[in-house]
Amino acid sequence: MSSSSFTAEERLDREYNPRLRVLNFADIFRRWKEEAVRARQSQEVRANLSYGDADHERLDFFPAQPGSPLLIFLHGGYWRALDKDDFSWIAPAYVRAGIAVAVVNYGLLPATPLRQIVRQIRRACVWLYANAATLRIDAHRIACSGHSAGAHLTAMMLATDWQGEAPHLPVRLLSAAVSISGVFDLAPLRQAPFLRDDLALDEAAARALSPIHLPLANEAPLFRAVGELESGEFHRQSHLIAQAWPAACTTEVMSVPETDHMSVCEAFADGKSTLFEAVCSFVR
Repeated sequence: MSSSSFTAEERLDREYNPRLRVLNFADIFRRWKEEAVRARQSQEVRANLSYGDADHERLDFFPAQPGSPLLIFLHGGYWRALDKDDFSWIAPAYVRAGIAVAVVNYGLLPATPLRQIVRQIRRACVWLYANAATLRIDAHRIACSGHSAGAHLTAMMLATDWQGEAPHLPVRLLSAAVSISGVFDLAPLRQAPFLRDDLALDEAAARALSPIHLPLANEAPLFRAVGELESGEFHRQSHLIAQAWPAACTTEVMSVPETDHMSVCEAFADGKSTLFEAVCSFVR
């Protein structure tokens, strides 16, 4: 069937729903869970640290040596699926490279609206900054990263007025940010049948929660990567944010060879990949 045979809504699903392109999703998630368990067993970890009052406002902290930079990781799942416990495998390679890792949990759609999820991630970032001395990390080298929906949340942190959140916070709370297969314009997603009911955004709300329509509030660079085999829309989204925030996006998008929406996330945590090497250089 040619692409012209699909309705506009069907095309949105085909472009933005990775389950239609990556057919072994269940096997991948099962493997990720198993690898996450092994990572928690093999790594030093301070698990389920509370950064807020809600049950899901928890994070896992994987330390490196004292004074190390910190990489915050925000998982994907279109804000409605998955959990920090599925992503502990992100940490080991970065810890070996001398970078501490915080894997952050947050509430999920539809029970937790997207605006509230953004507020939760802000609380997590502030908590990590405020506890830098206790965690023995460098408060001036805190980078935020995320995959897919997590990359959207990462960009929302760069659009955050931290001193507006609390006057004692620095203007530049984050030193860098990393987006893997990010979505920065929510207008298409609010119309995509597979997600629109859970996302539940009207046009105004989608605009208010789209980084491309918000000012860059942190003088921090944004590294962008997309899997080579991902849909055209995922590639386009990473170019859109560069048009909106040229001061942050001073490097070209990395198209990671032979990776799709899932395997590009695995490359992000693979100590032998060029993506991993690039991220390490970027956040140190």
